[in-house]
Amino acid sequence: MAETHIQVADVPEEESHSRQLQDQTPLLKVEQTQQSQNQETTEEDQEAYTPLDKTLKTLDSFLALLGFKQNSILSVGLSWMVFLLIGFFLPVVILQLSNCPGCEKGQIKSFELDIVASQASLAAASLICVSHNLRKYGIRKFLFVDRYTGHVERFSDQYIQKISESVRLLVLWVLPCFILKTAREVIRMLYVHHELWWQTVVILLAFVLSSTYVTIIFLCSCILFYLVCNLQIIHFDDYGKLLERQSDVLILIKEHIRLRHYLSKISHRFRIYLILVFLIVTVSQFVTLFQTTGYTGIISFINGGDFAVSSIVQVAGITLCLNAAAKISHRAQGIGSLAGQWHALRTCTPTDASQFRIASSTGSLEVDHMIGSLYTSYSESDLESLEFVPTSQSTPLSSYASSYHKRQALVTYLQSNPGGITVFGWTVDRGLINTIFFIQLSLVLFVLGKTVVFTSQ
Repeated sequence: MAETHIQVADVPEEESHSRQLQDQTPLLKVEQTQQSQNQETTEEDQEAYTPLDKTLKTLDSFLALLGFKQNSILSVGLSWMVFLLIGFFLPVVILQLSNCPGCEKGQIKSFELDIVASQASLAAASLICVSHNLRKYGIRKFLFVDRYTGHVERFSDQYIQKISESVRLLVLWVLPCFILKTAREVIRMLYVHHELWWQTVVILLAFVLSSTYVTIIFLCSCILFYLVCNLQIIHFDDYGKLLERQSDVLILIKEHIRLRHYLSKISHRFRIYLILVFLIVTVSQFVTLFQTTGYTGIISFINGGDFAVSSIVQVAGITLCLNAAAKISHRAQGIGSLAGQWHALRTCTPTDASQFRIASSTGSLEVDHMIGSLYTSYSESDLESLEFVPTSQSTPLSSYASSYHKRQALVTYLQSNPGGITVFGWTVDRGLINTIFFIQLSLVLFVLGKTVVFTSQ
């Protein structure tokens, strides 16, 4: 038998040495592979970290600073401890210990205690309701900007714009209240003298800090509700544009069902909060009404100015909530009207078979141009849901009849299911606002008329 000769190629010394090192240190190769994978993962995370993620993270940090983010026992205890110390016990202790000659001229203790109780009650209701929703859903699902819904990439810029506008709105409301409270405390300290000047400064700073803290918590919760409703307005505006580019009625119905489901979730999450805010504010205003009418002395801005400050904060919060709820309810109810106009224009276009037999191609183009000019002559808000799509002349008559019945079913469905923000079945719209707003406004005007008194003495 012939012997087989095997030739072994010469391996360079450096390559053989590296192989020997790899055989001796197999973990080195694994660590290098893990480092490369971690670098790739980090790059992917950086790409996925969009400007919207940064905005939401900043907003989440701000809410955590105010005590709304209560994800653990430690955070819950710390949040409520800070709230009770700054928002309740600090002003109550100062009011109880500030027994100085002439204090009744600058402050009425019973008035001040009731104001502290009403402000603390509103802030506590805000903390309970908002922290519960944030702990249960997280910031993304709480605002309905979850990345898994498929709408984040489309509306990312609009989401950021709405969040920025809400933060500016919070600053615009808190800043005047802070200035007014500070001015009132400075004027009051000119009439209420303590033994030491630093006691006066400490009491002034304590009152301003406590009032500003509870005001920010209450108005921030109102702004969050305002933001959630405004983010849904983006989707309703997009639904009006969807009618322009989508002819499948089933898709339109499914999209509207999804929008109504979101409104139902918002109503369910905020209904207890809205009822608590309305009840606390109404009770607070009635207590103020009884106190001012039953007081025999002189009530001026010096000793009763906190009534004006607290009333402004309460009315501002209610106005933000009612404005947001009414706006989204109005948009939801207006979808039926837009769909009716869209259905009327689609029906009145020359799409049936007899018209196509008579009309020439030139005539059809003229009619198309006339419908298009009609579309552009209306305002944007009235025709967000209109669309004219030229139909092929070879379409049979049965398909037009079927399309008509589908559109009619869509219009009937939208008009029968308008949607909106509801509180145990009551839709928060203009009809409900007329009742709430004028009752609250009459109480506030009466209180301001009793507290803001200009005397010549």
